Amino acid sequence: MTGNEILAVCMMVVVFFFLATGFPVAFALAGSALFFGLIGYVFGDFSTIFFGLTANRIYGVMSNEILIAVPLFVFMGIMLERSKVAESLLETMGQAFGPIRGGLGVSVCVVGGLLAASTGIVGATVMAMGLISLPVMLRRGYDPAHACGLIAACGTLGQIIPPSIVLVVLGDQISNANIQAQRAAGKFSVDPVSVGDLFAGALIPGIILVLLYIIWQLFLAWWRPNSAPAVPRGEFGIETGWALAWRVVQALVAPVTLILAVLGSILGGVATPTEGAAVGAVGATMLGGLRAAGERRVHVLLGAACALLLIILTATVDLRLGRDLTTTGQTIGIWLAMGCCAGFAWGLLVSLVLLHRQGMLASVMRTTSKISAMAFSIVIGAQIFSLVFRGLGGDDMVHEFLRELPGGKWAALALVMFVMFILGFALDFLEITFIVVPLVAPPLLAMGVDPIWLAIMMAVNLQTEFLTPPFGFALFYIRAVAPASVTTMQIYRGIVPFVCLQLVALGIVAAFPALATWLPKLLYG
Repeated sequence: MTGNEILAVCMMVVVFFFLATGFPVAFALAGSALFFGLIGYVFGDFSTIFFGLTANRIYGVMSNEILIAVPLFVFMGIMLERSKVAESLLETMGQAFGPIRGGLGVSVCVVGGLLAASTGIVGATVMAMGLISLPVMLRRGYDPAHACGLIAACGTLGQIIPPSIVLVVLGDQISNANIQAQRAAGKFSVDPVSVGDLFAGALIPGIILVLLYIIWQLFLAWWRPNSAPAVPRGEFGIETGWALAWRVVQALVAPVTLILAVLGSILGGVATPTEGAAVGAVGATMLGGLRAAGERRVHVLLGAACALLLIILTATVDLRLGRDLTTTGQTIGIWLAMGCCAGFAWGLLVSLVLLHRQGMLASVMRTTSKISAMAFSIVIGAQIFSLVFRGLGGDDMVHEFLRELPGGKWAALALVMFVMFILGFALDFLEITFIVVPLVAPPLLAMGVDPIWLAIMMAVNLQTEFLTPPFGFALFYIRAVAPASVTTMQIYRGIVPFVCLQLVALGIVAAFPALATWLPKLLYG
């Protein structure tokens, strides 16, 4: 092993040491890179030209349109969480499924999937479901370990079910790795990989994971009836029959509409992921305004109706301006579209004013800014780290190691999945994505691994890090809302079956790659 390779290995060890001690990620990455880069320069094993490329890398990150979707999706998720959408869903689904054995757990699974497809914020989802469902589950005799594990696991579904921040970040990294791998193979007409491909590819595996949770819940209710008893219908309310059905419809309208607007526009090719995120942010704002409007609901509803009509007009009428010849119908459509724009702007303005008066808008913006700043500081630190690691020859060392493994691409893929799973015990998904993926993805793609399949495998794997102790964030969230009677060891014991189910889902996707690749090929060819 040469001197520069020894420095690269030492740099990785130092970074993981600082991350394990809780040192801020961005500073750990950038500081370690600068330190070992200077050592390498002193010994003649590193060129300072790589430091000069830092500004270009950072500019490339900040001008990347794909990453703009991150703060927009964060805003959408936090706004929906503050708008009490989760509370309405949980209460309604609890009343619908509660009377069957294990039904309350099934309702948590269903709501977790719906919230994942509309918010994607793990902390907000886990805490909301923990505050609302956990007391009822404990009061009705549910096993505390199972109840906590189920809520924590269902709260993490937002990391695999689109729209997911993990998929946005992975999409950017896999796209760069795919370009690098194909150019290294002498192919300069690169087949692109987009975030939309990953959203489509993750849809079926996400649904499979929800079904696995539901099957486990029903099996446990059959195997150990006392651990998941039925809940009397009056626990959440008194509605029955058509009244209950109408309440279910009312609770589903908001999240389903938003899911169709965001995912439908992205998967249908109408909007890019960034544009879809903007649609979601605006839709979440209007939903929040609708809940805060009181007697002024008509203004927000008018804006929503105008937005829907504008979408219909855009899809059915040629609304281009500046043409020499337009039909009467097109002229009417253009004027009607202008009126819809005005009505939509008015409804959005009313929503913003109402949310501002309640203090919700400032709170959501402040939280969004903090999370986005944290994410992008990690991105910048990771860029500096990857430049120095490459300058020390670390990436060539990793590539060569994976290529020489006995067993070819399957052995390399299995090793990468195992390492990512182990790292998930101590590192956050952003840290793993920006440190590990740029190193291992190019050689795996060069071996012939499908980029979409690889990205979905990584996404499912990364989901486990929210549940694995000692640093699983979902465990901290559920601990924060669980009563003192629930011990930390019960929470750790409760997540074990769900980590196993996530690994089962990973095995299913590994055994049947078409689960991740069929829908993107169907939609985008």
